[in-house]
Amino acid sequence: MTDKTTFIVNDMTCNHCVGTIRSALEEALPGSAVEIDLESHKVSFSGDKAKGEEAIREAGYTPEAA
Repeated sequence: MTDKTTFIVNDMTCNHCVGTIRSALEEALPGSAVEIDLESHKVSFSGDKAKGEEAIREAGYTPEAA
């Protein structure tokens, strides 16, 4: 079982944001299990934490430790 990383992304405000972040994570971490909860602003994924955090930042969002 791979470790799961969760970030709070407060500037993720709509379904478009969710799609953008999901695409960025799937591109950076192919095969990663990505879970996004818009209401709680939680983004969880498996795989390389640093790579995932960078992908979220490059997509224009601000991940914070959950």
